Amino acid sequence: MKENSLRYFYIFWSTQALSQLGSSMTAFALTLWLYEKTGSALSTAALTICTYAPYVLMSIFAGALTDKLNKKKTMLVCDFLAALCTLAVFMLYKADILAIWHLYAVNVLSGLMNTVQQPASEVALTLIVSKEHYQKISGLKNLSRSLISVLNPLIASALYAFAGLEIVIAADLCSFVIAFTALALLIRIPETQRTENQNTWDMVKEGLSFLRRTSMILTLILFMSGVNLISSAFNATLPAYVISNPKGGTAIYGIMTSVAGAAMVLGSMLVSFLPKPKDRIRVVFVTMLISLGSENFILAFSREPVIWMIAQIMGWILVPVMSTNLEVILRSMIPVELQGRVYACRNSLQFFTIPIGLFLGGWMVDQVCEPFMKRHSSSQILTTLFGSGKGSGAALMLLILGITGSLLCILTGNRLKKYHFREQ
Repeated sequence: MKENSLRYFYIFWSTQALSQLGSSMTAFALTLWLYEKTGSALSTAALTICTYAPYVLMSIFAGALTDKLNKKKTMLVCDFLAALCTLAVFMLYKADILAIWHLYAVNVLSGLMNTVQQPASEVALTLIVSKEHYQKISGLKNLSRSLISVLNPLIASALYAFAGLEIVIAADLCSFVIAFTALALLIRIPETQRTENQNTWDMVKEGLSFLRRTSMILTLILFMSGVNLISSAFNATLPAYVISNPKGGTAIYGIMTSVAGAAMVLGSMLVSFLPKPKDRIRVVFVTMLISLGSENFILAFSREPVIWMIAQIMGWILVPVMSTNLEVILRSMIPVELQGRVYACRNSLQFFTIPIGLFLGGWMVDQVCEPFMKRHSSSQILTTLFGSGKGSGAALMLLILGITGSLLCILTGNRLKKYHFREQ
């Protein structure tokens, strides 16, 4: 089986990436459609919340379910049901009865399918790929994610403007057919010993117990939970900083988003060809120290869009390097028969901070930092550091995030120094 590992991986990776691009395009187009209908940023943000809610709440149980079921069949069923949700949106739209609550309900169902499909996909990759290829496949996965982040808004916007929502959804459904057919007919996934008769809650406790016993992995996961909190707060702060700036605006913000995606593409290409590092644990927290520290500090004190672009590159180019090394550590240390439930526990612990960070970032800018800068608008020191007027509070928030992120990385790095990861 292992001699075919890369061939199966390339088929699986390329077709699933195509399907993910289609799904991302639909999500982007639905956001455009919803904003046109409501004009409400909160209504459109709720789409993301509806997707994340089942992922955060149910991941811990979905992983145990994944370990009990056939991995290939699980992915096929989840993909099929998610495609039915997309088809339902298409039919409702064509019948001119598509309502906002339909989208929220569909996003909840799609998020639930992804909650089950994602750990099954992770385990499947471990089963079909040899250990010596872990770094390569992790780099390629990051590459496809980065390319999707760059391409999906461009393609979705063009198709949406040209022919409306239906053409975007049609493209998504075509990409699903390709990925589904490839998985069903062209890819063989060996099965581990399954535990059909084991209680699901007992399996959940096994996943949590593994993390408690393996303090190095638990520390890394909690570290990434903190990183996600700061990064999501940054994502909520950046629009207020750029769009409100006299030298910024929506066009500059769009360019900065594309620059971040391009930086991740470069980082993903780089890590695919890098040799194995001597200390993967050190790479994880050092890359995040550079990313969280440099970008936030540069943006906080800069007023020039060119420097903002440089900051975006510095902040995002090393993210795939971190992600690849973290994935190799997890894939190597977690026994394959436990990976579904452990990855699911990881998802709940690592990603629950994202909606919290989005809320805190927006709240801090609107309710704390902007009012603070307005009250102290006569302070020459503050205006020199952060500027004046709307957006200066967002600059102050970026400084706070830079300090918080740097402290998180330094303190966690000191804790992780006692751990040693031996790669076989």
